[in-house]
Amino acid sequence: MKLCLFFITLFFCSVSFAQNSIKGVVTDEKNQPVLGVNINVVGTDEGAVTESDGTFALITTKKLPFSIEITALGYLSVKTKVESVSQKINIKLKEEETKLNEIVVSASRAPERVLQSPVAIERMGIQQVKSTTAPTFYDGLENLKEVQFNTSSISFKTVNTRGFASVGNTRFMQLVDGMDNSSPALNFVLGNLVGLSDIDVASVELLPGASSALYGANAFNGILFMNSKNPFTHQGISTYVKYGQTSQDVAGTNDYFDMGIRMATAFDKHFAVKANFNYMKATEWIADDRRSMTGGSIGHEMNQNYDGLNIYGDEVTTFINNVGQVSRTGYREKDLNDNKVNSVKADFSMHFRPWENDTEIIFQYKLGLGNTIYQGANRYALNDFFMSQTKVEVKGKNFFVRAYRSSEDAGDSYDMRFAGWNVQRLAKSDTNWFTDYATAFQLSSATLGLNANDAANYARTFADTNVSPGLNLVPNTDPSNPSAPRGVRFEPGSPEFANALNTVKSNPDFTEGAKFKDQSKIYHSDVNYNFRDLIKFAEIQVGGSARQYEMNSSGSIFTDYDGPIRYNEYGIYTQASKLFMEDRLKVVASIRYDKSQNFDGNLSPRVSFVYSAGAQKNHNFRASFQTGFRNPTTQDQYIGLDLGPFALIGSAPENLVRFSETLNVSSAGVAAGSSPKVTMDGRNAYNNSYTLPSVQAFAAALAANPSNVAGAAALLESANVELVRPEEVKAYEVGYRSVINNDLSIDLNAYYNQYNHFLNTSRVAGVYYGDVNAPLNLSDPLSPVYALTRTDRRIYQVYTNTNANVSSYGFGAGLSKKVYKDFELGVNYNYSELDFNQADDPGFVTGFNTPKHRVKASFGNARLFKNFGFNTNVRWNSEYLWQSSFADGMIPQNTVVDAQVNYAVPKYKLLFKLGGTNIGGKDYIQVIGAGYIGQQWFASLTINP
Repeated sequence: MKLCLFFITLFFCSVSFAQNSIKGVVTDEKNQPVLGVNINVVGTDEGAVTESDGTFALITTKKLPFSIEITALGYLSVKTKVESVSQKINIKLKEEETKLNEIVVSASRAPERVLQSPVAIERMGIQQVKSTTAPTFYDGLENLKEVQFNTSSISFKTVNTRGFASVGNTRFMQLVDGMDNSSPALNFVLGNLVGLSDIDVASVELLPGASSALYGANAFNGILFMNSKNPFTHQGISTYVKYGQTSQDVAGTNDYFDMGIRMATAFDKHFAVKANFNYMKATEWIADDRRSMTGGSIGHEMNQNYDGLNIYGDEVTTFINNVGQVSRTGYREKDLNDNKVNSVKADFSMHFRPWENDTEIIFQYKLGLGNTIYQGANRYALNDFFMSQTKVEVKGKNFFVRAYRSSEDAGDSYDMRFAGWNVQRLAKSDTNWFTDYATAFQLSSATLGLNANDAANYARTFADTNVSPGLNLVPNTDPSNPSAPRGVRFEPGSPEFANALNTVKSNPDFTEGAKFKDQSKIYHSDVNYNFRDLIKFAEIQVGGSARQYEMNSSGSIFTDYDGPIRYNEYGIYTQASKLFMEDRLKVVASIRYDKSQNFDGNLSPRVSFVYSAGAQKNHNFRASFQTGFRNPTTQDQYIGLDLGPFALIGSAPENLVRFSETLNVSSAGVAAGSSPKVTMDGRNAYNNSYTLPSVQAFAAALAANPSNVAGAAALLESANVELVRPEEVKAYEVGYRSVINNDLSIDLNAYYNQYNHFLNTSRVAGVYYGDVNAPLNLSDPLSPVYALTRTDRRIYQVYTNTNANVSSYGFGAGLSKKVYKDFELGVNYNYSELDFNQADDPGFVTGFNTPKHRVKASFGNARLFKNFGFNTNVRWNSEYLWQSSFADGMIPQNTVVDAQVNYAVPKYKLLFKLGGTNIGGKDYIQVIGAGYIGQQWFASLTINP
């Protein structure tokens, strides 16, 4: 609070330091003010941006007279001469279709127009933020061409491009003001948790293809750049408040609230400061999918081994003689968390320009905290999750040097599946529950004459409640804990349930609790220099980066039981670009070398060609070849997590011995000569295990013919999993961009990606005894085959690479045209396809998770009449298969319609907006296991937008 008051004091005191400024106003041909126009002093980096009423105030040190250039998306640029500081500048802009003529930086780390970009690129600017039909600009990214969203929570949405989509997308990078805002422990972006506010967005640029040649590891399938407004050029106090409602079949209708404030000022030509604060709260898209993951009917009434997708605790199952496989009752996800979402974001920065040139020094601190839900192998409630970033950067016209730290704290986050398991275990142990079930089943069937299904339901009622009408049954008590509860199930909503859930949520021991701990960090630095002012025959850049990971989960996620685990990565690159053929042909070539502490070095070359045809050079053809690579994540290497039905074990060599667990051997295994307990570690998973598909085939064959053990055993395949290594992609792309008749924008592209050493996970069954690689010996009672028949085996998820050929290809087309006066229509289409033969690696799960066909359209008019505009968006996708470690299933095709209207009051610098998403549509899903997405309505007021 003291820091906030300090900044507010600075802003209100800044008038005493104000310099003489050039003032003016910018309007369009209809005399309406134009927001977000860039005013730049020619030959310097000094500038300003117009406010909602079209006015600007430009502070400059340039001696009179000088020229200023006025540029804005959709208008012809204008230059005018300034003769006096008292001169009133009035500029009238003429419209021009320039969507593909914007300036971008990300594609080549140097300013260039979208038309001349060597690769596919999408952009969102201040005007697009204003007109987005989504509740926030980040949600609005879903309407960009090439973008596919995956929604795990109303506040956790993941950007994906060009296939292999997931909730935690480690193949896609997101930079905010140059900082990678991936979670240090999870290695993927948590949506916009530590991102930007709508009122602080300067521009967003999206590269949908491989970008490792310039940006290193993990810029594999795409990269998103979010750039904030500079306080030297965007000054003043801006604020917004947004209220609305969400509506979902499961959750009902609930309030949605979002507010933010931005404060920025330049005290003089040398010093400027900025602060942002945002708060959002809503009700979750509640996940309540009850489909059975074990087959059969939905619900325990007709299926005693029922395992509901969003019911946790019913995964605990055992085989009971004369009954069959039986699962515990479990709890619904909606009962295991409060289903409330909130988010707090804040950032503070100080900007120094110490000399009479373009050098700027920036100190920045960003933080984000809140509650959301993440879906990985399980569903995780991220409660009071906190992440911060601290940056120091020095940048100029031709260089930047940047260093930052990302730090996170898991807060009160917990695994909801383990919460369900261990809440029910607090009422009654698994052993006692299944004993009570078996006893009640047998007696009710024999004594009461119930049929099998009625006896099963009777047994479940007794095991859950200890109530046995008609039978004199006494529930089991835990002999190791005589004071334990008598075993009555805790019903959701009861004080007993709340107390049990709180106990489990606060315990990081997954055998008893569900809390996960994490205080991991990333330390990163970047440097880049452009020699364009020193070398004239070509534009040459050099740069590099260094990074250290520090994993600190106290053994709850990683195998860091004895202290934090650290490892380093670094990379260097160079790029050269040159124009030929009267500046019609642009050739760009670059190469990067990256080295991770745990892996061999990797070279990433890129070469691209752009040819500009036509008298106005407005027909631009491009072709590029580039490579990308992805280092195995911290989890791929060092995770050691017991998820109950299976355990996750990372494949760093030292991690194989760091992870170990002691397991109970079955009575049959002990009778055969095994010890009552065995200790298993990662070496068992990687070196002494069978592939899970072959184990499932073995079990099916044995069930069909129990006497033919040898025949069933012939189906078993030893896994012999190789340790993980970096994956690579070779990406080929061609494209065409043009603006025709200053009215029609065309953007076409096609790509082909070939993957090598594709990273994936495999499920294997490690046996408690026996050698899976030894010749089969059925006369040995401790043969690994018998370990399988006695269920003396442990399922592991291991991390490796496939040797199978994996490739993907696709194409996209985008058209935009003003169809009548200021009415603009845009349509784009994307086709995506996976090329993979499952027979090459039967156990490999690609997780392509991408619809083959996607269509998006927009129709709007920013100036329908004075100060009033509207916009609509429509999205459609074909159905597709979703594969993940949590659940597989088909995502149906869906059509989504969003719309908004806005009204500006330039005199008072006000912008009113009313919008809705999924208008008239049914609830739809983007991730199997996550909540269905309903409708959202909102109204907002922005002051000084």
